[in-house]
Amino acid sequence: MAEQTFAYIIVGGGLAGASAVEGIRERDTKGAILLIGSEKHLPYDRPPLTKKLWFGKKKVEDIFLHDKNFYDQNGVVLSLGTTVTSIDTKVKKIGVSGRTYTYQKLLLATGGVPRTLTIPGGDLEGICYYRSLDDYLRMRKDAAAEASAVVIGGGFIGSELAAALTINKIKITMIFPEPYIVNRVFPEGLGMALQQQFRDRGMTLLAGEKPASIAKKGTRFITTTASGKQVESDIVIAGIGIAPSLELAKGAGLRTGNGIVVNEYLQTSDADIFAAGDNAFFPYQALAKQTRVEHWDNALNQGKRAGLNMAGAHMPYDHMPYFFSDLFEFGYEAVGEVDAQLETFADWQKENDTGVIYYLKDGKVRGAMMCNVWEKVAAARSLIRKGARVTRDELRGMIK
Repeated sequence: MAEQTFAYIIVGGGLAGASAVEGIRERDTKGAILLIGSEKHLPYDRPPLTKKLWFGKKKVEDIFLHDKNFYDQNGVVLSLGTTVTSIDTKVKKIGVSGRTYTYQKLLLATGGVPRTLTIPGGDLEGICYYRSLDDYLRMRKDAAAEASAVVIGGGFIGSELAAALTINKIKITMIFPEPYIVNRVFPEGLGMALQQQFRDRGMTLLAGEKPASIAKKGTRFITTTASGKQVESDIVIAGIGIAPSLELAKGAGLRTGNGIVVNEYLQTSDADIFAAGDNAFFPYQALAKQTRVEHWDNALNQGKRAGLNMAGAHMPYDHMPYFFSDLFEFGYEAVGEVDAQLETFADWQKENDTGVIYYLKDGKVRGAMMCNVWEKVAAARSLIRKGARVTRDELRGMIK
């Protein structure tokens, strides 16, 4: 079979990759596109996997970004359930299952892989390192009402999963090493208040604990913590973060750090190779820092900008991505550097429920979290971009 050549090859079948198709087609309606995804599914949205699918607000068929007709109409060749094994930058070829494809521009939108537990039993069959649609489908099948689950991890994924499973009448025990849930983002007062709400709903929270081992007893799991506590459950789900997918980039000799290093145009150290999404270590212009962002809005906008630039737009990526979550009745949207290690000021209308939390450094707002306050992301972006020194009195009522 003759080797195929494409103007654009996109490695990664997630939101960033699908958005890149849209960006390319805004400028180039004819250049041949190959989109390669390791999952067998068409590109889909990930947030519903821990949110709306469990709440009954969406069906699986609703989470796909586009149907097959979109890719056909845009001249996109799909290669799903496929793994890219190598990139040869000298001849601009990628290797896929014994075949090679030639590219003019290449996008690495490979996202990240779930971190796994390096403890005895951490590799037992049946433990779910939650990340994909297949993981959701398996957990939905396993999570019968009145079942029990151990959720390992108290960050975004762990807390959202625990909330979603509780709503579905699953008995939850959370195990995480931090003093309270989502402690990298929530100030202590808010984190402790939400943690109490979790307990009030019947969850057992083992804060400040780490799993030491996992064993099987028949069909059930026995999780033992470092302090000797034992928890028996039908299900074990670990949501302990992801590591950016760097193997292809490193194999190609691209510069890497906390992700694949890109410039403001999302080009890697090879000008014909771009990166976008969870794996991209990019210059966040409004914050004047190089960073990596693992959120939906970043993948959406960064993927599209990468596509535009692959097609010659040469436009810097200056978007300020926001993120969002829902934990029972508590919902929020946040933007900027939302880090609980910064100085925080909470302007509450209702304490630990409704209001805005500001994250400050040297008297300047670096980030903002709008708690049960909606449609204020633009206002928060404007405040952060100004970079002006502000007092707490000046912040009171500024966004509400």
